[in-house]
Amino acid sequence: MRRLLIPLGALALVALLVAGLTQAGSGTPAAKPRAFDLAKARRSLSGASAPLASLHDESARILPGGKRAFRRRLAALKGHPVVVNKWASWCNPCRSEFPYFQDQGTKEGKRVAFLGVNSSDSSEPAARFLRAMPLPYPSYSDPRGEIAALLGPSGFPVTAFYDERGRLAYLHQGAYRTEADLAADIRRYL
Repeated sequence: MRRLLIPLGALALVALLVAGLTQAGSGTPAAKPRAFDLAKARRSLSGASAPLASLHDESARILPGGKRAFRRRLAALKGHPVVVNKWASWCNPCRSEFPYFQDQGTKEGKRVAFLGVNSSDSSEPAARFLRAMPLPYPSYSDPRGEIAALLGPSGFPVTAFYDERGRLAYLHQGAYRTEADLAADIRRYL
């Protein structure tokens, strides 16, 4: 009996290890690398209302000004629903969902305002990342997490949905697994 317990115990340990490693690798799926044509996206966004057009004019830029500038921009966007995505260049889940924000920012950018918050990041890696993965809207620099504190949770990424009155309608913690999930939340909460 004792001879059977040791191999069975070893087999159970191996099974637990395999299951744990499988689950650890099943987090946010990696985004498929693909080219995003920012010039094409900006052309498709032409004709947007002035507040939204001003976002498109600043696409793929990291803006200074911190919390005060971010709050002013949110106030200027009242009358439009707003999606705010907190990201960092070092955050792999942020990287995985970036293509979804590129596409939804282009598809919905004539009716929904999109803003990024580059939080707890260094300026050069963030700028380099945005050159490789440009967004059709700007992001605000937030090296000390002051804007992020307005959004709530401290994890990465976080996406906040504000209604037309500027009220927080929903807060999504973690990366979106699919673009369809992001699109569904835009429809649901905005």
